[in-house]
Amino acid sequence: MRVLIAGCGMVGIALGRALAEEGHRVWGLRRRPSGMPACIEPIQSDLTHPERIPSLPERLDFVVYLVSSDERSEEAYRRAYVDGLGNLLRALDRRGRRPRRVFFASSTAVFGQSRGEWVDEDSVAEPARATGGIILEGERLLHQFSFPGTAIRFAGLYGPDRIRLLSRVLRGEEACVRGRPVYTNRIHLRDAAGVILHLMSLEDPESVYIAADSDPADRCRLIRWLAERLGAPRPGVIEAGKETRTRGNKRCRNRRLVGSGFRFVYPTYREGYEAIIEELGLRPSTFRRDRGEP
Repeated sequence: MRVLIAGCGMVGIALGRALAEEGHRVWGLRRRPSGMPACIEPIQSDLTHPERIPSLPERLDFVVYLVSSDERSEEAYRRAYVDGLGNLLRALDRRGRRPRRVFFASSTAVFGQSRGEWVDEDSVAEPARATGGIILEGERLLHQFSFPGTAIRFAGLYGPDRIRLLSRVLRGEEACVRGRPVYTNRIHLRDAAGVILHLMSLEDPESVYIAADSDPADRCRLIRWLAERLGAPRPGVIEAGKETRTRGNKRCRNRRLVGSGFRFVYPTYREGYEAIIEELGLRPSTFRRDRGEP
């Protein structure tokens, strides 16, 4: 296969390595391509500037769009999820590239449900925030082009290079919120790359999948488990404030993905965080309050 990965960051590099190990040819497109492994051929480009998009590889089988926003503003989200995507799709079209399928990294943020409801691919997608609405706009843009397209609605990504929650638990900075459970959804970076690789193997994938692990855990249960595993202080309990009241609260069902034959390496947060803790050798003394994020 010949695969172009646009926005080749942590997930893209993991995907690219897996593809290369199987003997496929992989290109990674990003603004600063230095630091990519040798198995991924670099392409330097800023997709928000269509005039700067260079020549694209011919005979592409798949294009994977993994560009994400570099800040939380609506303008940054629009650049990443709408402008950049549209510019790349138009460039493919103009230059006669006809990939078998384009995969777009969307987000479970397109769901606005906030009372612990279960959601799946057939649930109404009405984002609670403008940024989620922009991501949903990107999904709709994807399906306007002649290329077959699949939007993958990823839950929150975590992995050895994304340990903000772990570090906060170690520093005793996390607390439970009094009241009803607040459900969270996540997927390990390794599984996120595996989802894309798996969908490439399907003859006719669906137009949308939820990519979340099999345990949409109550946040309090999660941080208390982490604290116990790390030997960190047990999280206390606080009253709900404005920030906690606006936090997402839904349970994402991955039945379509699992039904297609995908098998998780880390089916719940327990296996995923256990592997990270072991790999990084995390202990309560690993972080200090005055050191900030690792």
